[in-house]
Amino acid sequence: MTQSPARAHEAGPSAALTPAQAFDALYAFCAPALVRQAYLLTGRRELAQEAVERAFQLAWQNWPQVARDRDPAGWVRAVAHECALSPWHRFRLRYRHPEEPPADAADRALLEALLKLPPTYRRTLLLYDGIGLDLPETAAETEASTPAAAGRLTRARRLVARQVPELADPAALHRRLAELASTERLRAAQPPTVRTYAERRTRFWTRSALAFTATIVAATTLTLRTAPTHYEAPVGPAQAISGVPAEVGMGPLSAGERALQAKLHTAPGKGPERLVPSAR
Repeated sequence: MTQSPARAHEAGPSAALTPAQAFDALYAFCAPALVRQAYLLTGRRELAQEAVERAFQLAWQNWPQVARDRDPAGWVRAVAHECALSPWHRFRLRYRHPEEPPADAADRALLEALLKLPPTYRRTLLLYDGIGLDLPETAAETEASTPAAAGRLTRARRLVARQVPELADPAALHRRLAELASTERLRAAQPPTVRTYAERRTRFWTRSALAFTATIVAATTLTLRTAPTHYEAPVGPAQAISGVPAEVGMGPLSAGERALQAKLHTAPGKGPERLVPSAR
C-alpha cells in the first residue's frame, strides 16, 4: 500500500521535506492517476496531461496554502478535473476534432457512453464509482448537495447501462473504468519541469502587473499635469432663430402724412391749437 505524501510528512522531524521535495512527492503520488482520470473525463490524451500539469502549476504557485490543506491530493484533483472540463476548450482549434478512440471495442463503447453524459454527471460517476469517494465527499467536490449528487449518480449509471448493459452492476463499472484508464499510454511531465513553468508564469504575470500599474500611474500623472485648472463652459454652435420679425426702415410718407407734416411746420409756435406745458 502506498503511503501518501501528507502521511510521510507527518511521520516525524526526520521526514521533513523542503517545499520542492514535498511538491515532487505529491506529484509522483498523484499525477499518473490524475492523468488517467482526466482522460476518462475528456476522452483526450493531450488535454488530460495538460489539465493535470496546469493543476500542479497552480498548486506550486499557491504551495503554502496547498501544503497546509487537509487534503492536498484532493485540492489538486479538484483543480485538474475543473481544468479538464472547462468549456473554453471547445473554442481551441486543436480540440475541435475527436481524438483516435481506444483500439478495444469494449473500451471504445464505455468511453463513448461516458462522453455522452453531461459533464457534471460524468464527474460524479468518476468520483464515486471510479475513485471510490463516498457520497458526501463527491457532493462537496462537485459543489452540489448530497441529494443532488445522488440523483446525478443514479441517472449517470442508468445512461451508461443503457449504452453498455453489462455495466449495470456498479462493481463491474468500477472495474471497467480502472481497466480503461490503465490501457492508455498516458504520461505526465517531470515535477521540475512543472515547477519551472509555474515559476516562469508567476514571474511573467508579476512583471505584467507591474508594467500595467506603471502605465496607469504615468497616464494619471500626465492627465493631472495637462488637465485645465478651471471649468470652461463649451460654446454651443450657432443656430438660426425663427419667429422674430425682420428689422425694416421707415417707408415713404403718404399724401395725408405729408400734408400734416407741412401744417405742423407752418403753424405758429403758440396759440389755442397748441398745448404748452406751464412751469409750477
